[in-house]
Amino acid sequence: MAETIEIRQLTAEDYLDLKESMMSAYADMQGSYWREPTIRRLMNLFPEGQIAVTVNEKVVGCALSIIVDYEKYGDNHTYEQITGYYTFNTHDPKGDTLYGIEVFVHPDFRGKRLARRLYDARKNLCERLNLQGIVAGGRIPSYEKYADQLTPREYIEKVRDKEIYDPTLTFQFSNDFLVKKILKNYLPNDVPSQGFATLLQWFNIYYEKDIDTIRYQKSTVRIGLVQWQMRDYRNLEGFLQQVEFFVDAVSDYGSDFVVFPELFNAPLMAEFNQLDQAGAIRGVAKYTEAIREEFLRHAVAYNVNIITGSMPIVMEEQLYNISYLCRRDGTYDHYIKIHPTPSEVSAWGIKGGNEIKVFDTDCGKIGIQICYDVEFPEPARILAEQGMQILFVPFLTDTQHAYNRVRFCAQARAVENECYVAIAGCVGNLPKVNNMDLQYAQSCVLTPSDFAFPVTGVKADATPNTEMVVIADVDLVLLKELHAFGSVQTKKDMRHDLYGVVWKGEQ
Repeated sequence: MAETIEIRQLTAEDYLDLKESMMSAYADMQGSYWREPTIRRLMNLFPEGQIAVTVNEKVVGCALSIIVDYEKYGDNHTYEQITGYYTFNTHDPKGDTLYGIEVFVHPDFRGKRLARRLYDARKNLCERLNLQGIVAGGRIPSYEKYADQLTPREYIEKVRDKEIYDPTLTFQFSNDFLVKKILKNYLPNDVPSQGFATLLQWFNIYYEKDIDTIRYQKSTVRIGLVQWQMRDYRNLEGFLQQVEFFVDAVSDYGSDFVVFPELFNAPLMAEFNQLDQAGAIRGVAKYTEAIREEFLRHAVAYNVNIITGSMPIVMEEQLYNISYLCRRDGTYDHYIKIHPTPSEVSAWGIKGGNEIKVFDTDCGKIGIQICYDVEFPEPARILAEQGMQILFVPFLTDTQHAYNRVRFCAQARAVENECYVAIAGCVGNLPKVNNMDLQYAQSCVLTPSDFAFPVTGVKADATPNTEMVVIADVDLVLLKELHAFGSVQTKKDMRHDLYGVVWKGEQ
């Protein structure tokens, strides 16, 4: 006969089955079962927190919980203290932590992954109630076999390393719980655990503190990339008309970001062709601040955040390659290219910047790197450690070889930093502008590589060498899930004990 398994809320009518299962589960702790008035009190206080698992309609296990304001109790508490000496007056519906006070499965029904179902139900409850995580005190019932050989810390480490099997702690590790602390006298009558317990913690990756429903940060972000055609615009006015056309077009799709390429204002250098290369680019740099102001106006008017590509700028007589983030709230930030290419240095005398930082937006934390910058993994790693979720890379490449260097390195940054990377480039040619003859690009949005993402790691891409826009949606929640549950977790698994990245530049 096939078994029917159900996860549901515990009811008062379940008590006799509950008592039988609990006495069997704790046969090594005589008399350890919840009395009926206590269970009824718990169900009245927090009914959705009391979860039963049934087999053929018989309760064979449960998970009992309360909500607490964890700061009131901290990490040094006993089971009696956290449960209010079994009165549960510690339960606070406005608290921030789901506290697990009981999980058990009848021994006759173990091996069916019933406890895992209970834990999954408890995690779902934690997420649904927007609590920051689950905390529980865990028994270590096999410790009595090793107490004369190992300290509790040594025992826990060996269980973690799978050298020792502990029926409770091994299960907790397999369910993504971390041991935060070793507790003494948590359950003084727990002889098999020698009075010790593990303070276990599971983090809710979806937790949002003090949610403001009006300004709530969206999880799905729409990105618009402009694959810009180089052409003769005759003057600044014609150039700005084309800029506004693309901002308008991308904003019509409801995009949150529009991204322009590196040095996409190079056609304006035609005005300065009578000068040498260094003089021509310094000439076009005089338009940069005016172009930025137009971008800022468009960001507000079209309700879209704009990565302005990059443009040359002169500051304190030095020439730099600068990109602006123009937010739709009317504020802006900037990023200066750190790694000028050899040709930028030799032809134009461009200097490298000395600052990297993550930018806050209404669609998450972003980073900006300009072309050659993305070919160096260390700065992107630093941005990732600061919480970057999307990396924007305006680029300008002349050949397919040069493009592939940017593309392949951008893909690597997405994988190793578990983030999205959006790259936007120029296409076409400028026969009347020195040092800007040919351009090759295939703009795209790149993703990490795991089951939740496209198998190619490409969310969307442009037709090579064609003026167009690319529109793509990226899901920031998938990044959180990847960080916590991915097949591999590169950010989490870095060997900080062996190596690290240190930023030495000015902050």
